[in-house]
Amino acid sequence: MRHAKGPLLSIDLTDRTTSEADITDVLASFIGGRGVGTKLAHDRVPFDADPLGEENRLYFTTGPMQHSQMSFTGRMNATAVSPLTDGLFSSNAGGFMSRNFTATGYGAVELRGASDELLALHVTDEGVEFEPVPDLAGATTSETVEYVEESQGLEAEHVANIGPAGENEVRFASIMTSESRAFGRGGLGAVLGAKGVKLITFDGDSTQEVDIPPIQMDVHREAATDDHIMKRQGTTSVTDLGNEVSALPTRYFSELQFEGVEGINGDRVEEKKFKKGTCSACAFACKLPTKDEERGVETEGPEFETVMSFGSNCAVDDIVDVMQSNELCDQLGMDTISAGDTVAAYLASEDEFGNVELVHETVEKIAHREGVGDLLAEGVARCHEELGVENWSVKGLEFPGHDGRTLQGQGLSFAVANRGADHMYATFYALEYPLVDKDQAMDPSGLDAKPQRLIDRENHHAVLDSGVVCKFSRGFVTDERLAELLGEEFDDLMAVGSRIVDLERHFNNQRGLDRDADTLPYELPGIEEALDDYYTARGWTAEGTVPDGRLAGSGGAAPADD
Repeated sequence: MRHAKGPLLSIDLTDRTTSEADITDVLASFIGGRGVGTKLAHDRVPFDADPLGEENRLYFTTGPMQHSQMSFTGRMNATAVSPLTDGLFSSNAGGFMSRNFTATGYGAVELRGASDELLALHVTDEGVEFEPVPDLAGATTSETVEYVEESQGLEAEHVANIGPAGENEVRFASIMTSESRAFGRGGLGAVLGAKGVKLITFDGDSTQEVDIPPIQMDVHREAATDDHIMKRQGTTSVTDLGNEVSALPTRYFSELQFEGVEGINGDRVEEKKFKKGTCSACAFACKLPTKDEERGVETEGPEFETVMSFGSNCAVDDIVDVMQSNELCDQLGMDTISAGDTVAAYLASEDEFGNVELVHETVEKIAHREGVGDLLAEGVARCHEELGVENWSVKGLEFPGHDGRTLQGQGLSFAVANRGADHMYATFYALEYPLVDKDQAMDPSGLDAKPQRLIDRENHHAVLDSGVVCKFSRGFVTDERLAELLGEEFDDLMAVGSRIVDLERHFNNQRGLDRDADTLPYELPGIEEALDDYYTARGWTAEGTVPDGRLAGSGGAAPADD
């Protein structure tokens, strides 16, 4: 099986020391990316670690496909215990940093401990520089990137950083890379902030050899020539469909259709798009650089989930207003889904839906924990009671679009996903709109036959996240091609995906997350029976826990600390 290569670089922020360890067995068993990050965290992070404490560790990882020049591979992974969900969490970001990471020669980078002053870390194939950067306290993403360009001669694609939200430990703070791309969900930016790390750069000339088969060029050629609507509208191409089938959360989830959808849909985004945008090596080019010259707003996006969270869910019907919310979150370093939903919860509590000025003012307050922003920075699960609104989250993670009350298999996916209410964990919504061929589609109503199909998709996506391969490669990277690219039988790859899901769940079980956490804020007919079927098929207990014996033979043990 093809896998990432290189040792584990462990960076102790407390002592400002580094060490290396051989992780060949882990890489060979878990491919790279999310799989390797999960295995390392499971074996090296204490089960009772405080997400914002020194014992939590954060892992950066890539996969074998970052050694190719194939489309859909400009991505990488970060893994840590989430301050938002309190469970093990992997977040995936696009952009241009992944190949600079592989150039360092490392298979994984671990951050442990915590610094007593704000640091910049510069990781190269020659070692690590610890640079105190007190003057960057409170700096935005752009200000931080500008500093690195001037002081280190490195452009944005070498940099991962946090904004004020991460420094202030906002529980849904992002790690930003390539300036406008985000390790968005789960609050891993707050983990960096708690560790006193403002930024980390990757650079080198030690990329290791991974032999990728010629099929990569077929995928790349098809990505370049396909006339896909996402090339014009990105994920916002689904906005009208979501609204049409009553799956577009509106006014803090109180409605499922938005009367102002025409002001924020894919056509409006396409009108504001002024150039192509892409990730490293990708010819699909589905990103969305947008600009409104009249109001002086320029950003990358918004994608569909931001259109939902800051648009329909806040009852905002002007795409430029949503663009501004998107840019604020990018500059301040916050997940647009969790931030938008939390702002929507606040608007609901104040009966202020559609108040754009209040939306933008509240985003700023959250990032700096000023006034009501200090409460909202804790996320919906921790602030809903004081606001007097319902808790629209699963395991502490706020909901995206693709509403599970209509797309009921997606609802089941939200309930059981180890990350919580995350649409990318299995992208089950694609089967129910549907966005796939008719022979793969499923009736959006009911849960019959969906638990096993959900498991298959979760396992498959765990492999993609370990590869690392973009989820929008659907239709280009077929099952057969994925097996050829990774040099393993497809069924054996799916077994790797299953082990990754097991490890995530086992870690979370030790933190008290079980069946009681696999719940939704709405009734879903048949969900208890579906949970039983899901757990049985996974080999878990009826309480949603992983038997210890199931982890036997789950791959090479992660190395112990020096």
